[in-house]
Amino acid sequence: MLFGNDRDGMRQFYCDCWNKAQTGQPLEPLELQIAAVIKEHPEYHALLENVDKAKSREYLPEMNETNPFLHMSMHLGIREQVGMNSPAGINELIQKIALKVGDHEAEHQVMDCLAEVIWQAQRSATTPDDAQYLKCIKEVLLKS
Repeated sequence: MLFGNDRDGMRQFYCDCWNKAQTGQPLEPLELQIAAVIKEHPEYHALLENVDKAKSREYLPEMNETNPFLHMSMHLGIREQVGMNSPAGINELIQKIALKVGDHEAEHQVMDCLAEVIWQAQRSATTPDDAQYLKCIKEVLLKS
């Protein structure tokens, strides 16, 4: 795991990636992926340009706040799953959703499925249920 539980280190890395992208510095492959996701989220640009604020800000689900770092990380996770087609079949399902709503929006629609299977796995101290995840994505496809 790249950062483990180092929230500040992960947030610093995102800020550094964005800074490097904005200033034309060379980027490593992971930095390129992160910069691409950040570019697609202009609502987070100001935050990422203020490292102190980015590292100190708390996001409270009970206040209906979206954690931008979690959000962007979920984009990266879904893209990795699609790239590896893991779980098997996810690539085709997300491509079908993307044909209807676009690539970025397809990822947004699948995020709730990913969040749910991760939450269930944490709650039950098991690995994420791939079958349940794919079932949820199939339901998203039917609704899109």
